[in-house]
Amino acid sequence: KCLFHTEGLFKPEKKKKKNFDMKNAVIGNNRQKANLIVLGAVPRLLYLLQQSSSSLELRTECAVVLGSLSMGTENNIKSLVDCHIIPALLQGLLCSDLIFIEACLRCLRTIFISPVTPVQLLYTDPTVIPHLMSLLSRSQHTQEYITQIFAHCCKTPEHQTVLFNHGAIQNIAPLLISPSYKVRMQALKCFSVLAYENAQVSMTLVNVLVDGEQLSQVFVRMMQRDKPIEMQLTAAKCLTYMCRAGAIRTDDNCIVLKTLPCLVRMCSKERLLEERVEGAETLAYLMEPDIELQRIASVTDHLVSMLADYFKYPSSVSAITDIKRLDHDLKHAHELRQAAFKLYASLGSNDEDIRKKITETENMMDRIVSGLSESSIKVRLAAVRCLHSLSRSVQQLRTSFHDHAVWKPLMKLLQNAPDEVLVMASSTLCNLLLEFSPSKEPILESGVIELLCSLTQSDSPALRVNGIWALMNMAFQADQKVKVEIVQALGTEQLFRLLSDPDTNVLMKTLGLLRNLLSTRPHIDQIMSSHGKQIMQAVTLILEGEHSIEVKEQTLCILANIADGNTAKELIMTNDDMLQKIKYYMGHSNVKLQLAATFCISNLIWNEEDGSQERQDKLREMGFVDILHKLTQASDPNLCDRAKTAMQQYLA
Repeated sequence: KCLFHTEGLFKPEKKKKKNFDMKNAVIGNNRQKANLIVLGAVPRLLYLLQQSSSSLELRTECAVVLGSLSMGTENNIKSLVDCHIIPALLQGLLCSDLIFIEACLRCLRTIFISPVTPVQLLYTDPTVIPHLMSLLSRSQHTQEYITQIFAHCCKTPEHQTVLFNHGAIQNIAPLLISPSYKVRMQALKCFSVLAYENAQVSMTLVNVLVDGEQLSQVFVRMMQRDKPIEMQLTAAKCLTYMCRAGAIRTDDNCIVLKTLPCLVRMCSKERLLEERVEGAETLAYLMEPDIELQRIASVTDHLVSMLADYFKYPSSVSAITDIKRLDHDLKHAHELRQAAFKLYASLGSNDEDIRKKITETENMMDRIVSGLSESSIKVRLAAVRCLHSLSRSVQQLRTSFHDHAVWKPLMKLLQNAPDEVLVMASSTLCNLLLEFSPSKEPILESGVIELLCSLTQSDSPALRVNGIWALMNMAFQADQKVKVEIVQALGTEQLFRLLSDPDTNVLMKTLGLLRNLLSTRPHIDQIMSSHGKQIMQAVTLILEGEHSIEVKEQTLCILANIADGNTAKELIMTNDDMLQKIKYYMGHSNVKLQLAATFCISNLIWNEEDGSQERQDKLREMGFVDILHKLTQASDPNLCDRAKTAMQQYLA
C-alpha cells in the first residue's frame, strides 16, 4: 500500500499534509522509499524544491523527504543521482534561509558519502566549493555536513589542490576546537584526507595555529587516551601523513612518543576489528621508510606477538553471544589478516633481528604460505609483500624459506595474477634466485625462464625490471646450459629491445644480465661467436648515447668481459672505432669510467695469452701506453694500481 497518489498530492490545499504523510511513510522503511522512487516521486519533489513560488516550508519538507529517500539502498541513491538531485540541491544552497540550507546539505551529505555517488559531481561547477566554504560559518550543522562532504569527496591530488586553493585549511582549522564533537571529528577527518601524500598541504599544516596553539599539538591532544578511539586514530593518521610527506621529522617527539604508541595501542585485542585494521595499516605506513621507527615499534607493547592474534579472529563461537557481531567478524576477518601482513612487511623491511622475530612467531611462515592462496586478492597481495620483506634476509632464504618451500605457492601466484600482485611476487622471486638461495635450483627446474622472459615484454616498467632482474640473478655464476637457455628463451631481438628501453632501471638490469652471461671465457667466446655483432652494436650505441655514468660504466664492464675472452677479444681489436671509444673513456673526467675502460685495455694486452704481442704493438701505436703512463700518476689509488698492472704487461 502506498500513501502517495499523484492525482491528489499536489492540490494546493493538500500540499503540506501530503508531504508530512510521505515523510512519515518513508522514515526507516526501505520498501516504501523504493516504492515512492518507482512511482516517480523524485522528479516531482525536485520540481517543488526548485520552484521559487513554493513556500520555504514546503521546499524544506521536500529536501527532508529527499534526504530520507537517500538513506535507503544504494539503488535508491543511484536513482536520485540519475534524476539530477545533486545540481538541484546545490542550487538550493543559494537560498538565504538557514533551515532550508541545512536540509539540502543533510541530503547532499548522505548522497555524497555513498560509494555509488561519483565524487567528481562536487567539482563540476567551480563556484560550488567556494560557496560551501562561505557556508561553514552559518551553523554547527553546516560545519558538520560540509566538512563531511569534503572528507568523503577528496579522493585525488587534484581534489586536494582545489580544496587547498579555496582556503580549506584556514576555514576548517578553527573547527577543531568547536564545542560540537561531530564538527571536531569531521574537521579532523578532512585534514587526514587533505594531508595524505601531499607535501604542500602538510607543510602548510605545520605552521597553522589554532587558538594560539600549533596544529600538530592540537592533534597530539586529540590522541590522549581519554579521547574517543575514533578521534585518537584519526589524529594519529593526520600526524602520520604529515610525517610521511616530510613536514614532521621521524625522530620528532610527537611521532616517536605520541603517534607511534597510539597506533600500537590500536592494534591490541581490546579494540574493535575496524580499529585494529586501521591502526595496523596506518602504523605500517608511518614506519615503512624508517628503520629507527621499525625498531622502536618492534619492542613496543609486544607488537610482533600481538599481531599474531590477528590470525585468530574471530574468537571461538562459544565465547561470542552476539551472533550479528560474529557474522560481521567472520566476513571481515580477512581485513585483519591483510593488515597484519602489511604491518609485518613494514616492520621487517630493514632489520635482520626483527625479521628473525617475525619468522619465529607461531606458525608465521605457514600463515604467509596459506595467505598466498587466499580468495581475497588484497590478502594475497599483503602476504606476498610480507614474504618480499622477509626475503631480503640471507638467513631466512637459507632456512625458513627453504623449509617451507615458499617458492611453490609463489610460482603458482605468478600465473595470471593482476599486475600489482605480479610486481611484488616477481620482486620476491628475484631474491629467491640469488646464488646462495637453496630455492634457486628447484625454481630453475620448474621452468621459470619462460615466465620471466614473458614479464620482460610487459607494458609495465616494474614488471620488465623484475623479469630481467630475476634472469640476471639466475645467470650469475650459472653453468653454460642455463645461460644458453636464457639467451634462447629471451631471444636476441628482445634482448636488444631491452637495451634500448626508455626506463633506465630496465636498461641497467639488462646490462647486468649481459655482464653475467658474458663471464668465464668459454661462455664469453660461445655467446660472442653467435651474437657478437649485435652485442658490439648495442655497446656502441650505449657508449655514444646520452646515458648516465652508471649505464656507461656497466657497458664498459661488459666490454672488459668481452676483452677477457680467448676469441671474443678479436671483436674489439678489429674494431678501431671501439678502441677509440675506450681511449676516450680512459681520459674521461669520471674515475669509474676511467677504471672500467682501463680494465678493457688490461685484458686485451695480458701477456700470458696468444697474440698478446701483436695486440700490445697495435695499442702502443694508437697511444694507449702514453695514457696508461699518465694514469699511473692518478690520484685515485684503484685507478693508479690498475694502470700500473697494465703497464707491467708491456715491461714483462
